[in-house]
Amino acid sequence: MSEVLLSVKDLRAGYGAAPVLFDIGFEVTRGEIVALVGSNGAGKTTLLRAISRLIDAHGAINFAGHDLMALTPEQVFALGLVQVPEGRQLFPRMSVEENLLMGGSRRPQADLAGSFERVYQIFPILGERRKQWAGDLSGGEQQMCALARALMADPKLLVVDEMSLGLAPVIVDQLLTVLADIRKSGVTVLLVEQDVFAAFSVADRGYVLETGRIVHQGRVADLERDPALQKAYLGVA
Repeated sequence: MSEVLLSVKDLRAGYGAAPVLFDIGFEVTRGEIVALVGSNGAGKTTLLRAISRLIDAHGAINFAGHDLMALTPEQVFALGLVQVPEGRQLFPRMSVEENLLMGGSRRPQADLAGSFERVYQIFPILGERRKQWAGDLSGGEQQMCALARALMADPKLLVVDEMSLGLAPVIVDQLLTVLADIRKSGVTVLLVEQDVFAAFSVADRGYVLETGRIVHQGRVADLERDPALQKAYLGVA
């Protein structure tokens, strides 16, 4: 039986008196790519902030055998749950190499050379521009840098928030191929996206979030055949 790496049950969260998430439940199994999709305002980023313990929440979150509810964001990160945030959030007046070092800051110094070699193999353009300011990279290159920075942390679960945002389709396709290769290397991936086509093209299973609730879930092949989902998200009348 496949090992459940991340389990979320009965999760409720919000901001002050304004609830956003209502009894959320989903799982990510080790070795798969799971897509969490939904429109802007559905609650996706709030859900990720709750999982990483950046906001208060109620319910149960278990990651790699650890109860996350009592942990700090730093402790969650140290367990190997690493996010690539929406908007990249690079340090624009630091070099590519310095941004990557931030991702590996908690790793033993002896491991960093191998990590640099790995990410530069995945993203050769970053190796070529390692001394360049991150803020001077193109949008696609900045997304590559954000992914590479997360990989420097040696994640067990790579959580990618709105990877396709603002990028040309050809760049999105390249990055989706990279995510598939990252999964093959042993890293589990949770891909959080508004772009349902992009997310489903690479995922094994999917969850659909609407107004703070999971309203559809299943294998991607089954979700793509669901008439309600086709009409709402895939443009099929």
